[in-house]
Amino acid sequence: MKSTVHNVPLIDLQPQFDNPAAEAEIVKQIGDACENSGFFAVRGHGISEKIIAHCWQVSQNFFALAEAEKQKVKMPFAGYPYGFAAMEAETLSLSRGEHAPPDLKENFSAGPRATPPTGISADEALFVFSENQWPQDPEDFQQAWETCYEVMSLFSARLMKLFALALKLPQNYFDEFLQQPISALRANHYPALNKAPLPGQLRAGAHSDYGSLTLLFQQEGLSGLEILNRQKEWIPVTPCKPDIIVNLGDLMERWTNGRWVSTLHRVNIPATETAQNQSRMSLAFFQQPDWDAKIECLPTCLDPDGSAKYPLLTSGKHLMERFHSTVLNIKD
Repeated sequence: MKSTVHNVPLIDLQPQFDNPAAEAEIVKQIGDACENSGFFAVRGHGISEKIIAHCWQVSQNFFALAEAEKQKVKMPFAGYPYGFAAMEAETLSLSRGEHAPPDLKENFSAGPRATPPTGISADEALFVFSENQWPQDPEDFQQAWETCYEVMSLFSARLMKLFALALKLPQNYFDEFLQQPISALRANHYPALNKAPLPGQLRAGAHSDYGSLTLLFQQEGLSGLEILNRQKEWIPVTPCKPDIIVNLGDLMERWTNGRWVSTLHRVNIPATETAQNQSRMSLAFFQQPDWDAKIECLPTCLDPDGSAKYPLLTSGKHLMERFHSTVLNIKD
């Protein structure tokens, strides 16, 4: 169904818990949303609101700290994936080769507690398998984030099973690609604007996500996220707790031979001065398959002549290239 709350399809997963026979209709709704929008909202997901609220609160408390305190857990060099990144440290539009002023946001990111697979270079191992940078204040920050990371990881894996069914594949098809996922949890903070943005400057430039899927929690009452629809119009995606916004990433588009879409999205500058004077935060979980997962067209998505639109790539190298393009090419 189309949600008048979010401007994207809204899918209620609760019937699947109550009646397994309802799964077929849910799978159909997911397939339609992934093919036509690339974005949808889920309700009845079963995730504890307390876990999300705890992670949200410690993140807000962290961003409220003095800059010197936040810098204690900064990413130690450009291209390091985990820790605190200050304002204007990233330009997401560069992931598409589109130059713009740096994004008006700060963020904190954490990744998996995992051992690098054999056969990867030192630079590759340093990238996604780096140590997380945990702040001492708030004191319960690490525990809240690790708990949230775990529940998001489990829920994203559940969604992948529904994705498999929607693509006429065995339910466990994607399990082999998610043995040791390299997913990341990120809190984005968009402070109140204390000066006019530069021409073309946004809170987050237009980009697509890099992995298989993203789970997003937005701050209720404060919009900003926009998606580019098929008519090339920017449409706001408004928040409404406790629903989760789900969007597809580049790897899912490649897996499906372009049948499902990794939709461009951005966080725009608010139109009114009142809204510009308000800070905004979001929590995003980026599910990323195993470092060495080979991403090629699914057997049910090949063109009629058996061909694929995209060449094979590996999950980790794709993530590394896209991420580095947004933080290593910023010009003063």
